[in-house]
Amino acid sequence: MLYSFEDFALDRERRELRAAGAIVAVEPQVFDVLVFLIENRDRVVSKDDLIAAVWQGRIVSESTLSSRINAARKAIGDSGKQQRLIRTMARKGMRFVGEVNQKASDDASTIARKLPSDLQQQIRFCTASDGVRIAYAEVGRGPPLLRTGHWLTHLEYDWQSPIWRPFLEQLALEYRVIRYDARGNGLSDWNVEDISLEAFVRDVESVVAASGLDRFPLFGVSQGCAISVAYAIRHPERVTHLVLYGGFARGILRSGSSKAIAQMEALSTLMLNGWGNKNPAFRQIFTNHFLPDGRPEQFEWFNDLQRVTTSPENAVRIFRTVEEFDVSGLLSKVRVPTLVLHCRDDMVAPFELGRRLAAGIPGARFVALEGRNHLILEGDPGHKRFLDEINDFLKS
Repeated sequence: MLYSFEDFALDRERRELRAAGAIVAVEPQVFDVLVFLIENRDRVVSKDDLIAAVWQGRIVSESTLSSRINAARKAIGDSGKQQRLIRTMARKGMRFVGEVNQKASDDASTIARKLPSDLQQQIRFCTASDGVRIAYAEVGRGPPLLRTGHWLTHLEYDWQSPIWRPFLEQLALEYRVIRYDARGNGLSDWNVEDISLEAFVRDVESVVAASGLDRFPLFGVSQGCAISVAYAIRHPERVTHLVLYGGFARGILRSGSSKAIAQMEALSTLMLNGWGNKNPAFRQIFTNHFLPDGRPEQFEWFNDLQRVTTSPENAVRIFRTVEEFDVSGLLSKVRVPTLVLHCRDDMVAPFELGRRLAAGIPGARFVALEGRNHLILEGDPGHKRFLDEINDFLKS
């Protein structure tokens, strides 16, 4: 939906605020505050209403709420003194009082024009060397791009997700995108004997063979970075480029940090006891961790993603296995052109881990992105640069 008022235009789908045609930089929560006030402009909105909609009922301090409202006013040329557009109603709340025109955003139609009319992912199955069935999907046209599997994927669910769909569509404009659910996840077999780095690399090998790939770029996200490095070392003749985002070479259990290990053990207990419940309270802890600046609909999708992606037992098993990863000794052997991207304030994989990953790979290019989300989202401060850097790198 596109909302216009005075010289401003707010596009909810694109998550853009423009003033006289120029983009105004707005933090995600500030943008959500604006959207909520505008969409509920027919009434006075209480502070509790805002907290429920924007922060999903999480505890928010008075100062945090006030700062977001002040930032929203500033973004549209208003202030607490003027209250030209956002007016405070004493002891009741606030209301957006500007005259608003709204129409359907042209974003969906624009994407539809750019994407092939028959752009639908095709899901198939292949079998790893130990008999585990791996689900993989292909979408788009052009040169191939293989994304290695990682924790919490579901081929069907991700394709409809407000978290992954925008990114996958953008990639599919340029590439034949191949991705798969790693063993224990999504549409691949859940009841498996071997969950290990070696097994995850074999999964990549099976998808490569089934897809008929020869030479291709490899894209790793989070723990998929370590898997991508291990595969590239084993099959240098196949990999043309490595793109690594939000990753690490060594897991928590290899870090030697007693505090980090204690936190991991606590999270494991939460997974085992609350992962499969219909009540999302347990899973919301992980959602807040992975997507601290997400939007309400993204929180809801990620909460459900955890529930449908794997079982509580598998969630713990995979989590602990990943935290045992250590490919630090392999980094110096990488001979593939490599791009490493990492958000400065990533709350899952600290920025330093991405920096170390890049420093260990000869000639790797490192790009620091603005943002706190572990899974970079459309509208995040670093999202556009994220896409631009990947496209430029793969075309070089």
